[in-house]
Amino acid sequence: MKTGIDFTKRMFIITTLALSSVFAMTACDKNDDNGDKVMFNLGGSATGAAVVPAVTTSGTGTISGTYNKTTNVMDYNITWTGLSDSASAVTLYSGAAGANGTLVQDVNITTIGMTGASTGSITLTDAQETDLLAGNWYYLIGTSNHLTGEVRGQITASPQ
Repeated sequence: MKTGIDFTKRMFIITTLALSSVFAMTACDKNDDNGDKVMFNLGGSATGAAVVPAVTTSGTGTISGTYNKTTNVMDYNITWTGLSDSASAVTLYSGAAGANGTLVQDVNITTIGMTGASTGSITLTDAQETDLLAGNWYYLIGTSNHLTGEVRGQITASPQ
C-alpha cells in the first residue's frame, strides 16, 4: 500500500510541476494585444467632408494595402473617382481625424485622371509606425480646383 501512495504522490508532484511550467511560460507572453502581430491590412475611404475645412465634391477615394512591422514597409494602393479635375497630388500625412497633420510623404500618381490610382510602397520610421497603427495617418488627394485637398481619408490598420 505504501508503494501506491508514494507513486500517487510522485505523479501528483510531477503533474503539478508540469502544469506550473506551462502556466509560467504562457504568463510570460507580454504581447497580449496586437504587439505580436506582424502584418496589418490597410483600409479607408476618402470624401470631401473629411478634408479640413470640408470640400463639396462628388469625388471619393479608397486605400488598401498592407503594413509589415518586421520590415517597416507599407504597400499601398490608393484609388479615386469622380474628382472635379485630374488629381495633381497624392500625399500621406500623420494626423488625427478632423485635424490637419504633418506631411509624411508625397506619393506618385500611377494613373492620372479624375479617376486614377497611386500604387507603391514606403518604409516607415518607428514613430511613423506608431502613428499609423494608432489610426493617426490619412491620405489626401488634391486637384487644381482644390489644391489643399479634394478628398481625404483616415487610414486604418487591422491585424491580419
